[in-house]
Amino acid sequence: MKKLLAEISKCQLCAEHLTEHGVRPVVTGHAKSKIIIIGQAPGIIVHRSGIPWDDKSGENLRSWMNIEKETFYDTKQIAIVPMGFCYPGKGKSGDLPPRKECAPQWHPQLLKKMKNVELVLLIGKYAQDHYLVDDYTKTLTERVKNYKKYLPDFFVLPHPSPRNNIWQAKNEWFKTDVLPALKKRINLILD
Repeated sequence: MKKLLAEISKCQLCAEHLTEHGVRPVVTGHAKSKIIIIGQAPGIIVHRSGIPWDDKSGENLRSWMNIEKETFYDTKQIAIVPMGFCYPGKGKSGDLPPRKECAPQWHPQLLKKMKNVELVLLIGKYAQDHYLVDDYTKTLTERVKNYKKYLPDFFVLPHPSPRNNIWQAKNEWFKTDVLPALKKRINLILD
């Protein structure tokens, strides 16, 4: 696993598309990881720090999971494998989508080495569309509302960005039904 992560850290697959901010893959994992978090791509804060989910979205995600930073960053517990490993840059209404080169190139190799995984969190539409290819549920909201359909392998979630507070306010069931189930499942796996 260390050899593979070292190889990923030197990845230049999409360097020609990341000229403004450069290449800085942000991914963590361990052969013993029990949970994998698959989100979209690092934001600019994470790109600068090199620490995954080192921003407000990460604070929200840890709160949703009901875990402390120490557990979150313990790679024997949790692997963080985004769809795109590098910051894709800024678009008109937020960050650009994750680059499409990372997941097909690196995910199969990483997942093959993590044999103790009990749950994969699919955060946001990019991760869900990639991993739930035979699922014809039209919207992220429908997927999250029907999260039980994807268990025990996957737990589908919206992105924990503060920009999604409006979505959460419109979908109260997320806080009352989905988050307690997520916390319970995480607790069972990590205990």
